[in-house]
Amino acid sequence: MGNSFGKLFEVSSWGESHGGGIGVVVDGCPPLLPLCENDIQPFLDRRRPGQSKITTPREEADKIEILSGVYEGKTLGTPIAMLVRNKDARPQAYDEMKTKFRPSHADYTYQMKFGIRNHEGGGRSSARETISRVAAGAIAQKILSFEGINISTYVERIHNIEMPAKSGFPTLQEVEASPTRCPDPNTAEKMEKRILEAKKAGDSVGGSIICRTTGLPVGWGAPVFDRMEADLAKAALSIPATKAFEIGSGFKGTFLKGSEHNDSFEIRDGITRTKTNNSGGVQGGITNGEELYFRVAFKPTATVLKVQNTVNDEGKETELMGRGRHDPCVLPRAVPIVEAMAALVLLNHRMIHNAQCKSFFFED
Repeated sequence: MGNSFGKLFEVSSWGESHGGGIGVVVDGCPPLLPLCENDIQPFLDRRRPGQSKITTPREEADKIEILSGVYEGKTLGTPIAMLVRNKDARPQAYDEMKTKFRPSHADYTYQMKFGIRNHEGGGRSSARETISRVAAGAIAQKILSFEGINISTYVERIHNIEMPAKSGFPTLQEVEASPTRCPDPNTAEKMEKRILEAKKAGDSVGGSIICRTTGLPVGWGAPVFDRMEADLAKAALSIPATKAFEIGSGFKGTFLKGSEHNDSFEIRDGITRTKTNNSGGVQGGITNGEELYFRVAFKPTATVLKVQNTVNDEGKETELMGRGRHDPCVLPRAVPIVEAMAALVLLNHRMIHNAQCKSFFFED
């Protein structure tokens, strides 16, 4: 339950943080798509641990293996199974967590729900599970690229350090130029310093990520329950450590009057466009052809290297000192995860739209 995502392009994730590995099965990928490990590995390289001094030092190459669904470099239209093996698991660092619940982690809720849990690295609740999302999202992004759709995702704020608004569409090279994945060099430098300060103090910081997409046509999405923004919100908030989602003007838009917030229509180069984009590229749950953009907020990493009050599995109050290898800030590594989930939502809506609106032709 709760381990599959998507309708026509369905992703099923499996594996634990310190188990044999993390895997994913992608069902619904169209046949004849050129695909190999090299198409997926760059996305995992952006997510993997040990990238820089501001990420967890866990040493994992996160090498992807395609086990099925691809033959002679092309997809078969059958389920694609992929695997990343765990190489640098150190479960002994979590011995104390076997009986004690870590504050703001899933330890307590997993124990109460299932009556059993894998305490090593958080098991299934670990963000290491997101390997599956990024691998599947890489396939989705490759398919979307054939339609001229571009996704740019980057860190906009760390703690109280926020980059200035960027009107241009950041390139991947601009985003990857800093270990913080903030495309503004001056802000990125300040962000890195703040993260290192938190790390030195045994603490952590959070922030927000913005995801921007261009090249979308009018018409993707659906009314009522399957609105584009609703599916994006579910996708984003399914990522570990997320606390909030907003699309378009978001919370700031609530400070405006309707006359100020409305996106007036105009004809530009023979096409209906909006003068502003407070809607974030979605109106009535359906894309309107403008840039689609949304933000996701991430909390400070729950594991801190400080003594904290907690309880144990016998219901007694106790103390716990955070141990193991953890990111002092999850945002830099979360960028490709947010990007992957956006791609999965967009591809599903592309397939659903074509199935409903472009598969049948009725004469007048």
